[in-house]
Amino acid sequence: MKIAVIKAKGHQYLVREGDLLKVPTLSLQEGDTAVFDRVLYLDGEIGRPHIQGAEVKSEVVRHGRYKKVIIFKHNPKKRYKKKQGHRQGFTEVKITGITV
Repeated sequence: MKIAVIKAKGHQYLVREGDLLKVPTLSLQEGDTAVFDRVLYLDGEIGRPHIQGAEVKSEVVRHGRYKKVIIFKHNPKKRYKKKQGHRQGFTEVKITGITV
């Protein structure tokens, strides 16, 4: 089974065929094919900075959002309080193939 490290939207992910992976939101529809051509590592071969001609193909499964993260700021003795929530979006993809 092939193992690869890919770079997607500034993050690095260790992937194998059949893996489900959550990456930052991609502008693709469900069922579309996403191709990651920035492969940094593939079965013992290290790219400098990436491996030429290698690519990881995947299928978009769904779009969603993570759980809410609460940001709370306050300064004691200054009557300052600020509460804010944030939900980051993601795209879930299924790795279908790793090719060189």
